[in-house]
Amino acid sequence: METKNPPSMMPPFVAAMRPHQWVKNLLVMAPLAFTPKGLMFEPSAWAQVLLAFAAFCLAASSIYLLNDIVDREEDARHPKKRHRPIASGRLPVGVARAQLVVQLVLTAALSLQVPASHDVPFLVWPLAYLTLNLAYSFWLKRMVVIDCMCIALGFQLRVQAGAAAIDVAASHWLLLCTFFFALFLAFCKRYEELSRQSEASGRTRATMEDYTASFLNMMIGPLAALSILSYSLYTVSPETVKTHGTDRLMFTVPIVTYGVFRYLFLVYRKQEGGDPARLLFRDVPLLVSGAAYGLLVLLLLRRTGLG
Repeated sequence: METKNPPSMMPPFVAAMRPHQWVKNLLVMAPLAFTPKGLMFEPSAWAQVLLAFAAFCLAASSIYLLNDIVDREEDARHPKKRHRPIASGRLPVGVARAQLVVQLVLTAALSLQVPASHDVPFLVWPLAYLTLNLAYSFWLKRMVVIDCMCIALGFQLRVQAGAAAIDVAASHWLLLCTFFFALFLAFCKRYEELSRQSEASGRTRATMEDYTASFLNMMIGPLAALSILSYSLYTVSPETVKTHGTDRLMFTVPIVTYGVFRYLFLVYRKQEGGDPARLLFRDVPLLVSGAAYGLLVLLLLRRTGLG
């Protein structure tokens, strides 16, 4: 069955960077919103976080480019991935390799502009992210469950990097919530890929032979609950209440709960979930709930600061 997923209209070298995936790097800004130092409304803090965000966007794009170079033969057999610039032949491999080098150099240059935290250069965090993803690309992605855990750890590194950029400590509850939610998304992505195996002309991912629908169901359900629970506990934890002087963040729990349930609906009833970044902007209820969450957090923390 032909998949309705035409090639991107963007230039091949831009499409290969997958700019729509940069939304994931907004997690770098999370510590700024929940910082104990009240830096959310300071321009200098925003400047540091935006530099960190840009560095992680380039680092992530470098990994995407590397994966597409390495996996171009497997991607060519995938019903969706075959439209990617390298797999389709629109971006020559030699040009892609040169682009990869340029992006890595720019990642380092931007990272060096972010001040060190506790005498640890910020560059350490993009390097840790790149190292994790290199291990994933060449080894760990072939190990069932570990492949998804690597994705979740990558999200945690983004949060820790954001905290380092403004020289604050990331909340333990926030890190746990990030890990569980990212793991939830990763297993949902595997579920969507599994449902599309019949459309592929060959093996599309090494671990897909080991994943089954029943196994993924056992992973997705508990992780959805853990994501909601860990976030709920974060909003009412003594550390959070002391940091912000209020427990009103608990009012955001219904929005987060709806977002998780809506995503489950899209995965199981609409057979979506393979690309969370695209889904966030394509599904109106998800987009509205995300905007509502951001506005409510801003309002609650702003009122606390004014009080």
